[in-house]
Amino acid sequence: MDSHTASDTDHLRGAVADLHSTRVLSLDAGGRILDWISWQDAACLYVREAVAWTLGEPCLTVHGGHSRLTGEQSTLLLHPIVASRGHCRSTAIDPSPALTNGALFARDRYLCLYCGRHCTRGELTRDHVLPLSRGGRDAWENVVSACLACNIHKGGRTPQQAGMRLLAVPYKPSWVEHLILSNRNILADQMEFLMHHLPKNRRPS
Repeated sequence: MDSHTASDTDHLRGAVADLHSTRVLSLDAGGRILDWISWQDAACLYVREAVAWTLGEPCLTVHGGHSRLTGEQSTLLLHPIVASRGHCRSTAIDPSPALTNGALFARDRYLCLYCGRHCTRGELTRDHVLPLSRGGRDAWENVVSACLACNIHKGGRTPQQAGMRLLAVPYKPSWVEHLILSNRNILADQMEFLMHHLPKNRRPS
């Protein structure tokens, strides 16, 4: 199957939904947020009749084969939010976001949390607030994004010992916030849905 846009559905960042940038938000039948999935995985749910319900206007049209009888090409409209059939657990615990440099830099908005400079990914490093050599952990609550100069200046000291003030307290993102941070091409319907599921005590953007 190949795919192209069904309409000029705008992305949050002003782009048009297309095959290469659009991901579908996957839910279970109870509405619990699972993860981003590719258009191919979403199409498989439709073909297997495993879609329980959808939200939002169709954002992609997938084209299949041609009918031998009519010559018409089959099409499949994909929605931005898709809930799949099957067993759902209301008491299930949300996954824990994996701590990677990409996820860390996204959490900290690509800022050095010591000098406040906005950096590219290549200019940032992972700094352990309490150094590993002093018993610090490689965990969300103990790491921040830091430019190379600040990281070198801090060295194996704590921020207090180095005379460096942290601009924000490191924290572990919720699963929903992690999904927002991990996708730069979120559709308006998806963003509205995710924003309603953010924890109320999250750190302000």
